[in-house]
Amino acid sequence: MKTMVISAHPCLEQSRANQAMSRELKRYEDISFRDLYAEYPDWTIDVKHEQNLLLQVDRVVLQFPFYWYSSPPLLKKWLDDVLTYGWAFGSGGDNLKGKEFIIATTAGGTENSYRAGGENLYTVSEMLRPIERTLTKCGITYLPAFVTYNANAGSESYLAEEAIRYAAYIHEPSEALVL
Repeated sequence: MKTMVISAHPCLEQSRANQAMSRELKRYEDISFRDLYAEYPDWTIDVKHEQNLLLQVDRVVLQFPFYWYSSPPLLKKWLDDVLTYGWAFGSGGDNLKGKEFIIATTAGGTENSYRAGGENLYTVSEMLRPIERTLTKCGITYLPAFVTYNANAGSESYLAEEAIRYAAYIHEPSEALVL
């Protein structure tokens, strides 16, 4: 299975959690890793290039920090620009049909803070619903999100363990993830 990870962290060099995840993934030849903020510093997204890259893979992982209960703005722009009517959805827009997508996100808060009655009132999965629906409208297979909680305060060993768990997660067959 060909997997492409699209990282969208506005300050990747300052994120211990996302750096650990990125380092771990770069060890695998079957995963292509891309940094949107490095590739598009002027925010001018090459839509045809991005669409072509999507056609070449079976699974796409969107990796980003949980940023004000959503994704960082460049990833939102990427979704808006790349997933176009007639290509990704709508009449003739079936290019992503059957492809698998996973969201991988890091949250500064604890897992308990992301639950009904917790500090953030909702689970991360509930807060990711708009992105999930955007993707499912394109006919993709949306797989459960991978979340690293307590990313800001986590020790280096915790973040390294999470990175290993992350790499294992995105290598799992879809059937194992939806049990």
